[in-house]
Amino acid sequence: MNKDFDALKNIHKIHMIGIGGVSMSGIALILKKDGFEVSGSDKNYGDMIDILEKNDIHVYIGSNADLVKDADIVVYTSAINQHDPEFVRAKSLGIPTYERAKFLGLLLSSYKRPICICGTHGKTTTTSMISSIFIDANMDPNVQVGSKYEKLNNSNYRLGNSEYFILEACEYVDSFLNFPHHCATVLNIEAEHLDYFSDIEDIKKSFKKFILMLPENGILVINQDDTHCMEVLDDCIDDLQKKNVRIFKFSLSDPDAYIYAKNFSCNIKGFYSFDVTDPRNGNTYNFYLTVPGIHNVYDALAAITTAQAYGIKFEDMQKSLSKFCGAKRRFEFKKTIAPNVELYDDYAHHPTEIKATLAAAKQKEHNKIIAAFQPHTFSRTKELLTDFSHAFKDADVVLLMDIYAAREKDDGTVSSRDIEKLINKEKEKAIYTQNLEKTAQKIKEIIEPGDIVLSIGAGTITHLADYFDDINEKKD
Repeated sequence: MNKDFDALKNIHKIHMIGIGGVSMSGIALILKKDGFEVSGSDKNYGDMIDILEKNDIHVYIGSNADLVKDADIVVYTSAINQHDPEFVRAKSLGIPTYERAKFLGLLLSSYKRPICICGTHGKTTTTSMISSIFIDANMDPNVQVGSKYEKLNNSNYRLGNSEYFILEACEYVDSFLNFPHHCATVLNIEAEHLDYFSDIEDIKKSFKKFILMLPENGILVINQDDTHCMEVLDDCIDDLQKKNVRIFKFSLSDPDAYIYAKNFSCNIKGFYSFDVTDPRNGNTYNFYLTVPGIHNVYDALAAITTAQAYGIKFEDMQKSLSKFCGAKRRFEFKKTIAPNVELYDDYAHHPTEIKATLAAAKQKEHNKIIAAFQPHTFSRTKELLTDFSHAFKDADVVLLMDIYAAREKDDGTVSSRDIEKLINKEKEKAIYTQNLEKTAQKIKEIIEPGDIVLSIGAGTITHLADYFDDINEKKD
């Protein structure tokens, strides 16, 4: 094995229930490459299954209790039903079972420098940016991120040979509290996952716990422009100082922040350039991004600050970020669907993320912006209904599919038509289109040269591009 996982001594065979998920599949591939025998199951077929099978990890579609009988341990995703036959059989046989986050925490405990990126928005992009910088700087990091990324050979993980493990750490169900970390990079804190957290104060308590997990001489990178981040930091500061935790703040508005961006400019593609001064020597460096939107400047600042805290040179960061092309489903160009009409896909499923995505689209040269949106979960839609209705200010047309249920059941109290009504109270531009086929048909009816089309949401909306031909391919 490449890594001596202290927590997995005497373990040979690991079975994973729900192996096709983004995080679970990455863990499976890391384990396989480190010499463990790995098998798994998933109730649905997905593109990660092909990758797992190509790496000699057999995946059973469905559930089969016999699959666990020879396993030394069983790892399961929190999304499974506790009556799942494999889970029940493992319990009856006395096989140790680990929920995904707890198991990942065990793996991280074997690394001296885990770097965990957390926040309500921007985790995937920032984790990808930090990973790119560390890879290009020959730091040889281990990586797990919430999306496929070109730098990781179009995968969502990397197995390096160093003590650095760069991890996207999600706050949902307090998952990130399972992850030991040498560095916490905190991007922002907002009301989200309100099917688990009671309110913003509850969320802030969770982030406070996460920050206070930092060890002696650890590193905290935090967004100085985010009010909730600063409130949490104020609550933590005495304890952090006692542990000699080094605190690095980044900002787009305060020149006194440790890392401060200035001299912004934006081109017709929506790409920003900006200057950052190295606080160590006073030299100023210009950064140019090839991913659109001001929110990506924040993500880049978080990445720059994190890399600087570990001594990486600004010249190396410049080169790496100038080549950064974005993670999958983050304003990802999909295809040209009509003359001078481009379709992009974005994972945004929170009002703040939608605003950022549409603001980025508005900065690009365009005729009109058509946003096709599929709300994600009934609880989020219900709790943030008014915010969703205001999130589409920069869209000229809003097409609304039915809510993607994910882990929930429809209780009939909220629907996409509620968003449609609220948007149309302000301006008549929202249309309920129900499903992918009808959404694609409406787009074909209304597009004109120069339009930008965006498929937005965390569910099946990502397949909207499949309903259109790529006219560039036709020309070829």
